[in-house]
Amino acid sequence: MEKGHDHVAVIMVPFPAQGHLNQLLQLSCLITSYDISVHYIGSAIHNRQAKLRAHGLNPHDIAKIDFHDFPTPSFASPPPNPNSRDKFPIQLLPSYEATLSLRQPVTTYLRAMSAKANRVIVIHDSMMSYVVQDVSLIPNAESYAFNSISAFCLASFSCENTSKYFPKELPSFEGCTPDEIKDFVALQMEQLKCRGGDIYNTCRLIEAPYLDILAREEEVNSTNRKSWVIGPILPTKFSSNGQLNCLEWLDKQEAKSVIYITFGTTTSLSDEQIEQLALGLEQSKQNFLWVLRDADKGNVFDGEVRRAKLPEGFEDRVKGVGIVVRDWAPQLEILAHPSTGGFMSHCGWNSCIESITMGVPIAAWPMHSDQPRNTMLVTDILKIGLVVREWTQREELVKASTIENVVKRLMASEEGNEIRKRAEELGATIQQATEEGGVSRLELDSFIAHITRDNDK
Repeated sequence: MEKGHDHVAVIMVPFPAQGHLNQLLQLSCLITSYDISVHYIGSAIHNRQAKLRAHGLNPHDIAKIDFHDFPTPSFASPPPNPNSRDKFPIQLLPSYEATLSLRQPVTTYLRAMSAKANRVIVIHDSMMSYVVQDVSLIPNAESYAFNSISAFCLASFSCENTSKYFPKELPSFEGCTPDEIKDFVALQMEQLKCRGGDIYNTCRLIEAPYLDILAREEEVNSTNRKSWVIGPILPTKFSSNGQLNCLEWLDKQEAKSVIYITFGTTTSLSDEQIEQLALGLEQSKQNFLWVLRDADKGNVFDGEVRRAKLPEGFEDRVKGVGIVVRDWAPQLEILAHPSTGGFMSHCGWNSCIESITMGVPIAAWPMHSDQPRNTMLVTDILKIGLVVREWTQREELVKASTIENVVKRLMASEEGNEIRKRAEELGATIQQATEEGGVSRLELDSFIAHITRDNDK
């Protein structure tokens, strides 16, 4: 039987933001390991971005995936505003809205695929539900929503009486997402009702109570959709992407001595905040690896990128103690490196699940979206991190003295050692969950068995 032709074909429909593109690419590699055809579809710009930034993934696994470029209308690609009070990447909204035009060509493509395969499985980011809504009109096609955020966040969004389930008052939604994005999200949520099931990039060993809440919501609404909790969907062996300078620097440092700093692909810090962060790191006298990049534009290949200024003489003064990386960095390899002992992060779910899996404690500095609630999960519930800046103080400049204090607490105190020990123990447990016989691996096997079932089952 020809793979992916006579039996089952999996179609991945990612959302065009880096953290989302990356997770569905990781899942694509996992599914191809079961000898199933996977087709990854999107605009040429975002498919190229996904492949270029595929850190840690084996190129041979990526080569098994069929990438399909679909045309989208041209869209504005303004630079991020580092001085905005709200840190949500509103500059990406035109690229998000351009995806709405994909509904018709994707439906046409799915119909063509349905003639070639016994079953077409559409795995779509929950934020691409509008585009795949016509799956229900294709008799041998079925769709599954991939949830790229934590179960804790999803459960907190769906529960009206959160005090019943959560240990303390949840961070406010205020400042998380601007009004401009809410119409786009509402459009996706309306069509999300059409999905046949859910896939979660998390692990029951860390989020069981919140997964149970989501399951109860399904029962209350009488939908009873199937769900699979398969995370973390990370490669078990890393393939270097060739950017090795920072890894060579890490090789020369003592075990657990380096704090890694990056705020993902959707955060731009003001010059004033960058200066305070630089001074705080310098004053802490702790080893650091700082990835200093501007937030993405809608088209990451379009034009110049701001090169943020550092205090004069900073890099010379910290030579031998810390380095600043301006290019794309292999985050998984950095977090997995034995010299890395802490991670100052915006707490996007990609970064959280990677850090948790690698047993690295987090200095949490949330910026927008789900990040304030992920911070609560990491610091208050899992107790594997410290808060850099409370969400209620999000519009205030974080001073160098605050940053110095948090870095020292995490990297050079008994409190930090205890947090690191908990993080390492949790990481070892989570890694076992994805090995053969582990709870997450069993759920992935169950999903594969479900989508490859005989037609009469």
